[in-house]
Amino acid sequence: MGFQEVYGVLPQASAQAPGRVNLLGEHTDYQEGYVLPTPIPYFTRVEAAPLEGAVEAFSENLGELRARPLSSPPQGDFLDYLLGVVRALREAGHEVAGARFYVRSDLPMGAGLSSSAALEVAALRALRTLYRLPLSDLEVARLAQKAEVEYVGVRCGIMDQMAASLGQPGQALFLDTRTLAYENLPLPPGVRVAVLDLGLGRRLAEAGYNRRRQEAEEAAKALVALGPKAVLLKGGHLEGEEAVDLLATRGGVLRFSAPRVHTRNTHGTGCTLSAAIAALLAKGRPLAEAVAEAKAYLTRALKTAPSLGHGHGPLDHWA
Repeated sequence: MGFQEVYGVLPQASAQAPGRVNLLGEHTDYQEGYVLPTPIPYFTRVEAAPLEGAVEAFSENLGELRARPLSSPPQGDFLDYLLGVVRALREAGHEVAGARFYVRSDLPMGAGLSSSAALEVAALRALRTLYRLPLSDLEVARLAQKAEVEYVGVRCGIMDQMAASLGQPGQALFLDTRTLAYENLPLPPGVRVAVLDLGLGRRLAEAGYNRRRQEAEEAAKALVALGPKAVLLKGGHLEGEEAVDLLATRGGVLRFSAPRVHTRNTHGTGCTLSAAIAALLAKGRPLAEAVAEAKAYLTRALKTAPSLGHGHGPLDHWA
């Protein structure tokens, strides 16, 4: 069985992407920490051809052919990942009409080896070739994460997609998930990575990712129950294109959202925010108004921060 047997035409593009194991930093990628994944020699391979207004895909492993219009909501199957990357490309302004895919993989699904990220990255690479898109490997990783978070509904970090898109065989990808600065480092001589597949599948949407995001709100409520009048939890270390802070009082929880500013100049964000809130409270602002205004000020300070020295630089406190 192959692309031509399923669709009656030859594919016009093909690509592959590896799975990964994580050596250091498990569960820190969506908290904007450091991680050290390494790709493994198991791959998802995708062949593609253009299609107007829909995504159609055959999975050789599952023996299933599925198709849906681009406007379809997620259905909880493998086609979600392919629809997600097409929609992410279109939302980013790329002219992608749709696609037919043929997918095969020797990467175990649901085994914690990032089969979903491998599928997303392989599909994006194939679409990059098919539609001649000016995408870097870093942009491929970010679009793959966007597809999984916003369409599939898994609020994951970006480690898996970065490893699939930018990792190199025999090397470990040292990644700062806050700035996306990375370096491929050779594994020590004689070191081999062994992967044991126990056959215990899982689905990310059911594996606690979304739950961990909800835990922040529950933690804020629990802290208020201990006695303080208000608790503010910062969301700058979480993933996603929106930075959401939570203000919990005995009256409930308020969310304050602003577009995430991708910058390495983040030194002193917590101090700046708390100082701004205190100053606004001293000027007589209500608490919620003070938090909203202080967050807006912090966002401006991040956007216009000067790039001084190395590492995490200071903010622009004159913003």
